[in-house]
Formats: sequence, structure tokens, C-alpha cells
Amino acid sequence: MHGELLALSLALIAALAGGRVAARLGYPSVLGELLFGILLGPPLIGLLQPTESARMLGEFGILLMMVLIGMHLDLSDLRKASTPGLLAAIGGLLVPAGAGVIAMLAFGRGGMEALFVGLAMGVTSLATKSRILVDLKILDTRIAHVLMAGALISDVAVLLVFSAVIGSGLDGGSGAASVVMTGLGALAFVIASVIIGVFLIPRFAGKALNRPDGANAYLAILGIGLLFAWMAEIAGLHAILGAFVGGVFMSERVLGPRVSQEARRRLTTVSVGTLAPLFFVLAGFEVTMDVFRTDLALLATVVVLATVGKILGTSVFYLASGNGWREGIVIGSGMNGRGAVEIIVAEIALQAGIISQTVFSILVFMAIFTTATVPVLLTRGVAWLRRRGELVRAGDRDRILIAGAHPLARALGDLLQTSGPVTLIDTNRSNTSAATAAGMQAVLGNVLDDVTLRQAQVDRSGRFVAATPNPEVNLLAAGLARQFGVSDVTVLLAAAEAEVYSHLIEETGASVLVLPSSMNHWNDLIDEGYGGLETIQVNDPVRFASWPDVLDGSLVPLVAGNGSNKRILDRNAKLQPGEVVTALRAARITVDRTEIPPEAAPIQV
Repeated sequence: MHGELLALSLALIAALAGGRVAARLGYPSVLGELLFGILLGPPLIGLLQPTESARMLGEFGILLMMVLIGMHLDLSDLRKASTPGLLAAIGGLLVPAGAGVIAMLAFGRGGMEALFVGLAMGVTSLATKSRILVDLKILDTRIAHVLMAGALISDVAVLLVFSAVIGSGLDGGSGAASVVMTGLGALAFVIASVIIGVFLIPRFAGKALNRPDGANAYLAILGIGLLFAWMAEIAGLHAILGAFVGGVFMSERVLGPRVSQEARRRLTTVSVGTLAPLFFVLAGFEVTMDVFRTDLALLATVVVLATVGKILGTSVFYLASGNGWREGIVIGSGMNGRGAVEIIVAEIALQAGIISQTVFSILVFMAIFTTATVPVLLTRGVAWLRRRGELVRAGDRDRILIAGAHPLARALGDLLQTSGPVTLIDTNRSNTSAATAAGMQAVLGNVLDDVTLRQAQVDRSGRFVAATPNPEVNLLAAGLARQFGVSDVTVLLAAAEAEVYSHLIEETGASVLVLPSSMNHWNDLIDEGYGGLETIQVNDPVRFASWPDVLDGSLVPLVAGNGSNKRILDRNAKLQPGEVVTALRAARITVDRTEIPPEAAPIQV
């Protein structure tokens, strides 16, 4: 028992360290977890050894992770991409999968191994791309929607085929009888899933909403996810497919935005943050380094075909969309990464005895090599399209949405009106009335309510500013805006709040406009006539955070630029000579400054 606990502790530490290192380098955590498993486990150093308790916890974590992936599936994302997303998914799945099957057969491997290698080569990692799309600020572009839709379609298709094949291959049946039994089981699973997911879950979901912290919803999601996993197993399919389907039915529309966000946060902590990494570390234990000596030619062939097949297959099929071959190549490059789903499929096939340890090792290294190309290729591809003026926005996202309509939010909205139509959301009727009187659109409602967000036209907004006095609401709202495809998200926080919530800020990928003191303090200054706007001409390159009057709390730079080219200044912004900054000054504090134009005028809001 003591040895089990020590081994489990060391495996968890290795998973944490590997994930952190990979994230720091801009790669998905799963790559670091795999590599640390290979490095510290039996393949190389041998410091860590597998245990049954770690394996069970890891497999449980994978089920929870599949529930979480299902919860993130929004069918409206598929509708956004429509035909282009379907074309990208078909080409990005069939071509590398077909190439993988042919290559494996050519190397003398069996048909079942060839099939599973092909499935693994057709997978597209959704998590690998989502963070990159946030970092590149292209969530509102057509290629982002196609990438997300293509990944969803291909991964769902692979899960369905994988679950059906492994189900028919493990039940002891053979030939047509096995196929028929698997088909009947799948049909029964679909019927039961629809009855429970469409009719029963929405009717009883209200019972999970009676605690706003999401605790009850979290427990309900766990129970429902495991129920669907059990149903899939009984039907002869694999549990991971059932867990995924259960997550799909526990959507934000059923639970509501606030409860769904909190429940997913808890589920992320338990699954992706704790248990699932054990699975990937232990998967690294299964790798054999002998593959570089005995099967290097097969490994190189699989990696090359997976990369070329994914990019070429996606771009060729994508031509039928009429959006151009260059966009198809960039989308194919973004879809080249394999990650968690591919490793899960390979590990289950290994444990079932369908693929050998050598083939499993090839699939792991293929996942590592192909995923490593995504940040580089996608970044360069986006820059290529941008230079040519071919980075197309998905729809008309010219609007600016601000959470909050208090005096400071209205001042910021007034500054941004030249960049596009501004809409403010607030629960205070007097604030929304003041915003309307100032010539801005305003919606009375809760920014965490998806109905309110849709009323404020979040689906047409390219920028979102979370500026409520509540930091937790701001961060939740930023996450919701990301889900609606808003690429440019900024959160207003006091300096102390930015420190406390630094980990949540990193998760949302939002920019932060830091206030030296609370938002209520600045609203009071504006209301009392002691806070005003002024413009500052920048003469030398400088980071605004280093200005003396920013440091002493008397000045808050808000935006830089003129006319329609205004950007909100986050805490890391570097200003260039010739830029014009509009800042909010606390007029009660006198600071000598030679570059400031005449005294700040009171804000008329």
C-alpha cells in the first residue's frame, strides 16, 4: 500500500511538471505528460513504474474528460462552418486514414492494426488548436470556425467508428453476426440516449440549478456521464463514446451559463487538471524506444503521411468550398495536430491486444511530432493570409460589447464608438438609460445570461470588454464571450484583483486593463467631477505601466490610436512614437508632466 501511494504521488508530480513545461512552451499539456512518462518511466530512466491504482484513476479521469469535451460541443459551431467545415473534416479524415491503412498493409501489418493506425491518423486535436486560435486572436475568422467544426466532425466520426469496431472485435463474435449485433446495440444506445438526453435531462435539470455555485450540477454531470458510459458498454460500444454523448446532453442551454461555467470549472480541475494526466503519463510508460532501431522506416512513413495526408487532403477537398487553396492549406496545417483523443484510442486498442506495443509507440511519437508542428505552421499560415488580405472574418463582427454601463464603462464606450457600434449591458436601469442618452445602445440584463448576450448581438461583436465592478463576473463573462467566438476580449480589474485572479486570467486568454484602485473609486471620481479624460502624445517607445503617474495611481491609460483604429491598452502594452493615448486622470492628484496637453476636462456621461 505504501509503495502504491508513493508511486501514485510521483506519477501525479510528473504529470503536473510535464503539463506545465509543455504549456510554457505553447504546446498542449498532454505532450508534456507523455514525454515525462517516457523520460521518467520504463522506456528511459525507470524512476516511475505503473500501478493498478494509478491506471484506474487515469481511466476514470479520461471518462470525465470525454464528458467535458462533450459539454463543450455546441452544434451551432457546426452550423457556422456548414459546407466548408464538412469538406475539411472529410478530406482531413479520409486521406490520412486511407494513407495510414495502405502504409501499414504495405509494411506487412495486419488489417486490424492498419485500421486503427488509420483512425489515429485521421484524428484532429480540438484542444491543440483552441488555445492557439485565442492567442492569434482569430476566433472570429472563417478559418477558426472551419477548424473547430472540422475537428468536431472528424473526432466524432473517429469515436463512432472506433467504438463500433472495438465493440464488435471484443465480444467474441465474428463475421456478419458480430456486425449485426454491434449495429443493434448501437441503435439501442442511440434510442436510449435520445430519450434520456432530449426528454428527461431538460425536464429534471432544474433540480441541479438550486445552488448557484454549480455543486449540484457538477454531481449531476458526473452521474449522467457515467450512466451514459455504462449504457455504451452494455450496448457493445466503448465507454468513452457514452461519456462523450452524456456531456453533449449536459449543454449550457440546459444548465444555464453561470451554472454550466462553474460545473465545467470543477470538472476541468478533477479531470484535465488531476486524473486524466495520470492516463497520459502511464501511456508514456507503454512506449518502447526500440521503435527507432527496429521500425524507424515505418515510424517516418506514418509521420510523413499523417502530416502530408492531413494538409493535402484538407486543402484538396476544401477547394469545393470556393474559399481558395491557400486557406485550405492553412486549415490543413491547423488540423495536423493529434492529441488526447488519438492517445486514448491508441491506449485502448493496446490494452485490448488489437495493436502491438511497437505500433502504439509509433502512434505516440506521431502524435508528438505532428502536434508540435501546429503552433508554427498555423501562426505562419495566418500571417501569410493576413499579408495577402485573405484572412476573412466569419460574418459581420464589427460591434463592440461592454459588460457594464456605469460612468467608467460609458467613458470607454464613448471612446470606442468611432471603431464600431457599441452596446453596453447592465443590470442597473439608470446606468443603461444614461448610456442610451449618451448615444450608445444599451441592454438591461445579466451579462452571464446567454439570452441577454444574444440580444446584445454578441455573435456580431468582434470586441468584448468586461467592465463590471465584480471581478468574478468579469472573468466568467470573458469566458462566455470566447465561447461565442469573440476574439478580442479585455477584462478591467483593479491591480490587487489582477494578482488574485491571475490563473483565471490565463485560462480565458483575455487582455487586462489594470486600474490602480477599485472601479467604484474611479466611478465616484467621475461622478464628483474629479476624474477627466486627457490625450497624451507619445514621443518615445515606452510601456505605459512604467509611467510615474501610472505607478502612483493618478492616471489610467485607456485606449491608443485615433479614429477607427483604437486599441484598448492592456497592462503589457508597448506604445510607439506618434501614438495618441487617451487616459483617465484623477484630477485630485497633481503630477508634473511636460507632455500633457491642457488640464483634463470632466467626462460628460
